[in-house]
Amino acid sequence: MGAFGTYTTFDREGIGLSSDAGAGGRLGFYFSRMFALEARGDYTRSTTRVDETQVDLSRMSGTLYAFAPNTPAGRFYLGAGYTRSEYRGGLDVGDDGGHVIVGDLVPLWDRTALRLEGRLDIIPSPAVAETAGTALNFGAGIGLSIFAFGGPPRDSDHDGIPDKADGCPGTPERVRVDARGCPLDSDRDGVFDGLDRCPDTRTGVIVNTSGCALDSDEDAVPDGIDVCPNSPHGAVVDVNGCPVDTDGDSVFDGLDQCPGTPVGALVDARGCAVDSDGDGVPDGLDQCPDTRTGLPVSADGCPLDSDGDGVPEGVDRCPNSPAGQDVDELGCPLLFEQPRTPLVLRGVNFATGRSVLTTESYAILDEVAEALLARPEVRVEIAGHTDITGSRTTNMRLSMERAQAVMAYLAQRGVAPSRMEARGYGPDRPIATNATAAGRAQNRRVELSRVDEQS
Repeated sequence: MGAFGTYTTFDREGIGLSSDAGAGGRLGFYFSRMFALEARGDYTRSTTRVDETQVDLSRMSGTLYAFAPNTPAGRFYLGAGYTRSEYRGGLDVGDDGGHVIVGDLVPLWDRTALRLEGRLDIIPSPAVAETAGTALNFGAGIGLSIFAFGGPPRDSDHDGIPDKADGCPGTPERVRVDARGCPLDSDRDGVFDGLDRCPDTRTGVIVNTSGCALDSDEDAVPDGIDVCPNSPHGAVVDVNGCPVDTDGDSVFDGLDQCPGTPVGALVDARGCAVDSDGDGVPDGLDQCPDTRTGLPVSADGCPLDSDGDGVPEGVDRCPNSPAGQDVDELGCPLLFEQPRTPLVLRGVNFATGRSVLTTESYAILDEVAEALLARPEVRVEIAGHTDITGSRTTNMRLSMERAQAVMAYLAQRGVAPSRMEARGYGPDRPIATNATAAGRAQNRRVELSRVDEQS
C-alpha cells in the first residue's frame, strides 16, 4: 500500500482540461515475485480550458504489473489496466478507458520503496468531448509504498539480488555483481567493478584503492610489471620499465645530454665525452691522452707528423722535410748546426752552361726557404761551384751567377736578402776528381753555409 502525487496533462481536444497536480493512494497484492495486482484511486482539481470552470476529477483504476529482476538502480516494471473517470463540478459525466504505466521501484528501507512512474490514459470516446475520437492523457507520479507482507524480495545490500539468493549479502554500495550477488572484478586487480576507476588494468599490475595502476618511479610502466621499479626520474625506459642506454656510456637516455657518444669513450655525469688533452678525441679512445694543446691529431688522438720527422704538426715549421732528413726541434733540416760544414743542395740543378734553375730544383729550395724562415737569426753563404770544363773565367762567372740565382729564388720565398751572401768559386774547390764524368758531376754544385748569428 502507499500514497503518491500526480501531475496530468489532459488531451486538449478530447478532454479540454488544464494540466494540474493531484494525489492518491494504492493497495496492491503480489501473487508472485514477478506479478502483482493493484487498485488505486486519485483526485485532481482542474479547470476547463474554454471558460476556466472548476472540475473535480476522480479516477479509480485496476492494474496488473509485471516486474523485472532487481538491479542496482531499482526494479523496473510495466503495468496495464482499466480506469473509471468521474468529472464533477463544472461537468457531471463519467468515462471508461485503459491505461499503461512504466515505472521504477527503488528500495529505501527494509519494507519501504520509492515509486517513480509515467502513465498514459487511453479514453476511446470521452463523454466530455464534443466530437468522437480517442483522448490521450499523459501523467507522471511519485510516491512511497510500504509492504505489509509479500512485496518485492528483500535486498539488504541493494545489489539487485534478493537476500535469499544473494551469495554475498554484504556487497558494498555501487559494486557490480554477478548472478549470485557476488562482486565482479573484471581486471582482477582486487578492486571491484563499479568502484574501479581503471577497470582495464593489466594483469599483474599493482593498483591503488581506486583500482588505478601505481607507478612509483613515474616511468609509465606500472608497478608489478616494472622489472626496474627504481628507474631514475626522467630516464627513458623500455617496455619492461628498464632504462635505455643507446650509446652504452652508462648514462641513461633522457638524462644523457650527449646521447651519441662513441662506444668506449669515457663520459662525465652528464653523459658527455671527457677530453683531457682537448684534442677532440675522447678519453678512452685517445691513444695519446697527453697531447700538447693545439696540436693537430689523427683519429686515434695522436699528433700528426706528415713528413715523419718526429716533430708533430703544429710545432713543425718545416712540415715537408724529406724522408730521412735530420731535423732540429722545430722540424727543420739541420742545415746550420756546428761544426760548420757546408751543405750540398743536392737536386738543385741548372740548364747546361746557364744559370737558369730547373723546375725540379724548386722543391729543394722551398724546403731551404722554410728552414731559413724558421730560424730568422741565421745568415748564410750561398756558394756556386763548377768542374774544370771550359775556361776558368767562364766558370768563375757561371758559378757566381748560379749562386745569385739560388739567392734570388730564396728571396722570392720570403728570406731577407740581407741574411744571404752569394759567392762563386768556379772550379777552385772540387770535392771529387775531374778525371771522370761522375766526379765532374759532383763538383758542379751549390752549397749552403752558416756564416754568422745575429744577436
